[in-house]
Amino acid sequence: MKIKENFMLRKVADCYVVVPVGAAVAEFNGMINLNEAGAFLWQLLESDTTIDDVVSEMLKQYDVDEATAKKDVEKFVAQLREASLLEE
Repeated sequence: MKIKENFMLRKVADCYVVVPVGAAVAEFNGMINLNEAGAFLWQLLESDTTIDDVVSEMLKQYDVDEATAKKDVEKFVAQLREASLLEE
């Protein structure tokens, strides 16, 4: 799975925003605000990956137990799927 094409993550001041560009503008109206952890996950999902790989990277980056990391990653991925932002 990975983030669909034509979505760009940008850091603006201390905030992270995702905006659609190109053809995605017609499909997605608005922008997404992310915290630092959300931006980290987004960047991992810009390349084709698996939930297990994302959880593994999250464990390396953050002081969190595996169960919490997996739950958080699955929730983030579910939100992206709900918004139709992932290619499976």
